Amino acid sequence: MTATLATANVTPTWVQLVELVAAVCFILALKGLSSPKTARNGVLIGSVGALIAVVVTFFAGYEMNNLLWILLAMVVGIAIGWPAARKVKMTAMPQLVALFNGAGGGAAALVALVEYQAVGAEDTLVLTFTVLTVLIGSVAFSGSIVTFLKLQEIMTTRPVVIPAGRIVTIAVAVAAAVLAVALIISPTSLLLIILALVSLVLGVLLVLPVGGADVPIVISLLNAFTGLAVAASGYVLGNVLLLVAGTLVGASGTLLTQEMAKAMGRPLTNTLFGAFKASTALAAGGDADRPVRSSSADDVAIMLAYAQKVIIVPGYGLAVAQAQHTIRELVDLLNERGIEVAYAIHPVAGRMPGHMNVLLAEANVPYDQLKEMEEINPEFSSTDVVLVVGANDVVNPAAKSDPSAPIYGMPILDVSDAAQVVFLKRSMRPGFAGITNELLYDPKTTLLFGDAKDSLTKVVGAVKGL
Repeated sequence: MTATLATANVTPTWVQLVELVAAVCFILALKGLSSPKTARNGVLIGSVGALIAVVVTFFAGYEMNNLLWILLAMVVGIAIGWPAARKVKMTAMPQLVALFNGAGGGAAALVALVEYQAVGAEDTLVLTFTVLTVLIGSVAFSGSIVTFLKLQEIMTTRPVVIPAGRIVTIAVAVAAAVLAVALIISPTSLLLIILALVSLVLGVLLVLPVGGADVPIVISLLNAFTGLAVAASGYVLGNVLLLVAGTLVGASGTLLTQEMAKAMGRPLTNTLFGAFKASTALAAGGDADRPVRSSSADDVAIMLAYAQKVIIVPGYGLAVAQAQHTIRELVDLLNERGIEVAYAIHPVAGRMPGHMNVLLAEANVPYDQLKEMEEINPEFSSTDVVLVVGANDVVNPAAKSDPSAPIYGMPILDVSDAAQVVFLKRSMRPGFAGITNELLYDPKTTLLFGDAKDSLTKVVGAVKGL
């Protein structure tokens, strides 16, 4: 299922110009995605670029083999992808991203395998990139599938540590590297298939020991892997657009991964292998024998309405309840009363990078109300009330006080510095990292139990009645 130039290595000028336009669209899309204000336009521009790239392929003088199968695959892909993207809930968006990312890496690996089976490798450099595409693409595919299973909670979100896990992982990685070198020296189809299988195992081993709180970093890392695999396949196929698009994704994903790791306060190696030396016994839930202070929506409304400064900390629970519009309504009411309100956005709040930004942008929350962690942390000490809506790990003091905690070293929002803290929670279950949050038992903390949207609706009604 390959497409090769009918005129050897000669691409028509008009095709080069159109491909340049598509490449520019990809660059502008990436720029647009750097800000919530322009993200929607960025997605549209990138989609237009991808459409141009696909259409020009059919009219660029390529010799299409198995055209019927290509068109059928496109129809099947559209039939699956379009409704999936349209119907997916915001809470399931990270899972969808993981699946789509895995599909990209797997597709790149399969294309490289098929291309090698069909035409072999022209020279050592092409062979090298073929091997890299198979290796990296396979790792991205299997790793993304495990990430999906964790996010969907089909498997445990806690680190899965197999006996001698670090040694096994290193051994498999070394085996993959040896196979890659052997293939470049003496290429055979069988070795390439074995490399793909070993790489699939490596992807699984890399992601299994990653705990729930670190999943956003792994998503970003695997996204970078997919970009590199696509770029390598672009070289193998002699396709400039794949090379450009893959390089952009690989570079941006790598930078994002570094920033995310920095936001977590520890190196990437600790994220991937930290579970092998962790000794913490993860709590399955809160301590039923310890008292907490719970309250009613009316009491919370009074606390908020008579405060001078309020900070909202959104988390995954906000997304689950689809309460972004209700929280926006509450903030508007507080602003009308002259109360200063801001949203504190932790880099890894939610289940993927930028999850909270996307969620709040959907509710048309003004961008200037969104404050990053470094900007908002000094303000907690002068804040009357912090309203934590569905967040847990990103405000858990254990990240600073408990060296045995899996989130230890992760910079957190300094919610505990505020005068009063209100948690909106369904239950006393711990966060995605699986550990108890001591802040819940602090005397200045109030808990409002229930679905976040229902609770916020009651608080909004109570504030209106004051």
